[in-house]
Amino acid sequence: MEEQNTNQSQTQTSLPHSPFTRPIRCIVKLGGAAITCKNELEMINEKTLQKVSEQLGHAMVASSEKPPGMDWSKRPGGSEICCNPEEFGCHSALECSHFIVVHGAGSFGHFQASKSGVHKGQLNKPLVKGGFVATRISVTTLNLEIVRALAREGIPSIGMSPFSCGWITSERHISSADLSSVAKAINSGFTPVLHGDAVLDEIQGCTILSGDVIISHLAAYSKPKYVVFLTDVYGVYDRPPTEPDAILLKEIAVAEDGSWSVVKPKLQNSIELTVAAHDTTGGMKTKISEAAMIAKLGIDVYIVKAATSHSLRALNGDLRSSIPDDWLGTIVRSSR
Repeated sequence: MEEQNTNQSQTQTSLPHSPFTRPIRCIVKLGGAAITCKNELEMINEKTLQKVSEQLGHAMVASSEKPPGMDWSKRPGGSEICCNPEEFGCHSALECSHFIVVHGAGSFGHFQASKSGVHKGQLNKPLVKGGFVATRISVTTLNLEIVRALAREGIPSIGMSPFSCGWITSERHISSADLSSVAKAINSGFTPVLHGDAVLDEIQGCTILSGDVIISHLAAYSKPKYVVFLTDVYGVYDRPPTEPDAILLKEIAVAEDGSWSVVKPKLQNSIELTVAAHDTTGGMKTKISEAAMIAKLGIDVYIVKAATSHSLRALNGDLRSSIPDDWLGTIVRSSR
């Protein structure tokens, strides 16, 4: 789930120290519009999710041999659970580089949240309380399916809900977030998979915590080498990408005060960033705002279309030294 506008995570300094003791290679945001069919209620884009999971496995696992799958649950239409313990014998020492995955909701949760007004608070109202429960049922359902897809690629993924981990906001800004559970999962060799969620708010009762805001908060403490936003379009455009004259912004520079400007290409006109009326998210405005907060930390952010050769290069870290001319995507980085 994503929330209307958290105005950058102003409480990133609320924790006294970072619980992360292992170096984090990458934080990945799976955009809800990329992994679900956004116009079809609670429908996963199975083809894209499978490709994304394969690419993550390729980027995370050093071995050229695919590790055994870890989804030992009954498949729809199947009669048995598929599990071969002998496959794990030669993979006992297999290591994955440390990634954190955060996903949006897409067609999961947005309907429930917008119909009940969960993002506006007032948990004392029966409709809001019911919507809070319904929203969490929906987003955790999606989380489980993403965890299963990653597990099938041999990624030791663990679903972690912000609400259950004690993430709390105050007037929609993060006021407390127990990151120790995420750090402990990484230290134990797991890949945490978090998601946008309905959470409690100290002032308004409840709200929606955006996946983009979760990423910027995690980045401030885990200091990953780079961050990748996987979306349903090739990056950030100067106007809605459906318009024929839309221009892909290749590089955005972020100043020390958090303001940003387009470096490549040079534009003559102002940029139009729109937000879908049905969405409880800040859309591209929130995405760039949170990406800019991460870039201020000296961490490059790549915004790229999911399940493409361009996203694989970003996930692999191939773009950290230089950006090839044929790469399609947007890089947001510090101007320093």
